[in-house]
Amino acid sequence: MPHAPVPQVRRANAKRMCKAMTDAELKLWNAIRAHRLMDLGFRRQVPIAGYIVDFACPSHRLIIEVDGSQHAEQDDAQYDAIRTKRLEQDGWTVLRFWNDEVLRDIDNTCLHILKIAGRA
Repeated sequence: MPHAPVPQVRRANAKRMCKAMTDAELKLWNAIRAHRLMDLGFRRQVPIAGYIVDFACPSHRLIIEVDGSQHAEQDDAQYDAIRTKRLEQDGWTVLRFWNDEVLRDIDNTCLHILKIAGRA
């Protein structure tokens, strides 16, 4: 994966976000970290294309976003759509899950990720 320069302020923000994960992000991270999910390698809070994504699997060009209820608001939903379109233009597949979805059903969340990655 080619690396673009990441401004120091964005890098610092990504590090801060790693330390302040939501319960849903933490639950998903514990399921996918260290190649636990069928040997897929994920990184968290990754700067890509000017954005910081929740989780990225570079080998499969897969991004996972875990969204709270604020993402249902019209402005946030529009921003997310623009962001997703930009990431997809760079060849990434973006999966979005609601916090509640991850917290209630981590098994099906992981199964869906595996299907998209071609591992299920």
